[in-house]
Amino acid sequence: MSKPHLHIAIGILLHQTQVLVGWREAKQHQGNKHEFPGGKVEQHETPVQACRREVREEVGIDLIQWHEFDFIRHEYEDVIVNLHVFHAFVPAALLSDIQQPWTWYKRQDLARLNFPQANQRMLQRLYWPECIKISEDLNCLDTPDTQQLLYWRVAPAPERSIELAEQNIGCLKSLIVNLELWKQLNSVQQVSVAAIHLKQQQCMQLHKGSLQAGQRYIAACHDLESLQHAQNIGCDAAILSPVLPTASHPDTPALGWAQFQNWAKQVDIPVFALGGMHRQDLAQAQQHHAYGIAGIRFMDALDSASA
Repeated sequence: MSKPHLHIAIGILLHQTQVLVGWREAKQHQGNKHEFPGGKVEQHETPVQACRREVREEVGIDLIQWHEFDFIRHEYEDVIVNLHVFHAFVPAALLSDIQQPWTWYKRQDLARLNFPQANQRMLQRLYWPECIKISEDLNCLDTPDTQQLLYWRVAPAPERSIELAEQNIGCLKSLIVNLELWKQLNSVQQVSVAAIHLKQQQCMQLHKGSLQAGQRYIAACHDLESLQHAQNIGCDAAILSPVLPTASHPDTPALGWAQFQNWAKQVDIPVFALGGMHRQDLAQAQQHHAYGIAGIRFMDALDSASA
């Protein structure tokens, strides 16, 4: 006997790197678990229309600007669910209109909550480690670190694809690659990498709907305009630089922590601080509204300090 198919629209609501989470009652399918707002797509609706309606009914706010996040098909013992997932940013003016018992959780806390199995891919994408190592050395993947990602900053070339093909596919979940290199990968590698890196110029040339659903994007930004544009087109995170003076770009004016904080507060995506960063700067960065830090040498500095 074939299992019934359900089409479900899910809305991931974001504010200042926090995610809105609710609780499923015991009588519901997959009850006694945490959930994102959403519900069944009716025959007369598109998935995004259903998402907007469900959020309006369940959460109490009406959001118009939605980004396509993912499509997930998951088979349970009794039913097959097709999840049409969207995300939207909640402005501060609507926070007081959110109904109980919806609660804001930090992204780092989502993994300890009890979500249905079908939601695991969403949770993996929403969580970001707090450190991004920037290197041309792919050997960093030999010892995967769940506390950081590796941005492999190399020029795209056929030999680079070959190098990646020699890596354990499981290691790619810790790897960020630039857009040009990602396009050269096979489909298995493309869905396995942690994120696609967009240069500021690439980011500014894109518009809402340009990004591929199901892929995670992180944009390099150097000003407030590009930072806000990255959010508006649906990027998952941004790297803002240079925060402090750097030896590699001595003639580039540094933002300083006050300017970094001012700009980072004006978006709802995680913002990583880049430029003169050492691992010990993480706490200070987070005090200035950074989600985390990115750097070329900060791991080396940590090793030297420990030696």
